[in-house]
Amino acid sequence: MAAAVGAAGVRHEPARAPWVDRHFRWLLVAPATFVILLVGLFPFVYTLLVSFQNITMLEEDTSFQGFANYARLLSDTRFWEALGHTLIFLAIALPAELVLGFLLALLFLEKMPGRQIFVALIVLPVVVSPIVAGATWRLLFDNRFGPINQILSWIAGEPVTILWINNPTFVYPAILLAEIWQWTPFMFLLLWAALNEVDRSQLEAAEIDGASWWQRLWWVVLPAIRPVVIIALLIRGLDLFRLFDVVWGLTRGGPGTMTETISIYTYVVGFQQFETSYAAAMALVIILLLSAVVMTALDRVAIAR
Repeated sequence: MAAAVGAAGVRHEPARAPWVDRHFRWLLVAPATFVILLVGLFPFVYTLLVSFQNITMLEEDTSFQGFANYARLLSDTRFWEALGHTLIFLAIALPAELVLGFLLALLFLEKMPGRQIFVALIVLPVVVSPIVAGATWRLLFDNRFGPINQILSWIAGEPVTILWINNPTFVYPAILLAEIWQWTPFMFLLLWAALNEVDRSQLEAAEIDGASWWQRLWWVVLPAIRPVVIIALLIRGLDLFRLFDVVWGLTRGGPGTMTETISIYTYVVGFQQFETSYAAAMALVIILLLSAVVMTALDRVAIAR
C-alpha cells in the first residue's frame, strides 16, 4: 500500500496491523494442525525409536542397537513370504474389484425402475465390518453346515465336500471371493459418481461424429474419469496391502502360514510373540513402502488433471 501524503507534504506510513490480525488465519488452523501432528507424527517417531532398540517380552533393552532389526528383516523368510501373499491378494483382487465396479457403474448409469433400491442392496456389504464379513464367510464355507457346499452338491447331484479353509487349492479363492464381494461396491460407488459427472455434450458430439460405443468409452469416458480411477485404485490398493480382517476371520493366516499377510505377520510378531522392536521395524518398512506408493499415485493424479 502506498504511503499517504499529508497536506504539509509529509509522508505518513500506514500503521501496521497487530501481529494477531496478520497471523489470524494461521492461529485458526494451529490447534487442528497440532492435533494432527500429535496423532500422526508422534507414533511414527516413537516407532522409529523403538525399531532401533531391543524390546521384547523377556527384556526391555532401550539401548541403541543400530540396524539389527532391519538386517533381520532381510533374512526373515516368513516376512518375505507374507509380503508375497499380500501382493498376490493385491494383484488379483484390485483389478477384479475395478472391473466389476466399473461394469456395475455402467449398468446403473441409465435410468431403470427401482434403481435406488438395487444400489442400496449392492452397497450393503461395505457397511459390514471386515472381521464380521470374514467370520460370516467362514460359516458359509463350513464343510458340514455351510450352504456353499450344499448348493454345489445340489448342482452336482452328489455330495460335495470341499474344505475351503483348509485345502491349499481352495483357500485363496475363498479369501478373494470374500474380499471382492465386500469391496466391489466401494469401487462401484466411486466410479458411478464419476460417470455421472462426465460431460454429456462430449459424448453426444462423439456420437454425431460416428464414434462407436467402445470408441466413446475409450476416448471420452475413460480420460474423463481417470483421476477418480487412480484415487479409487490408491485407496483400495492401500487397504489390500494392509489386508488383515477378512483373512484373520477366515483362516487366521492358515493353513500353516500359507495365507499370512504382512499385517497378520506383524500382528503375530508384535502382539503374540511380543518382539516389539522387531515389529516396529517391520511396521516402519511398511509405512515407507506405502508412502512411496501414495506419492507416486498422487503424481499420476496431478498429471492426469
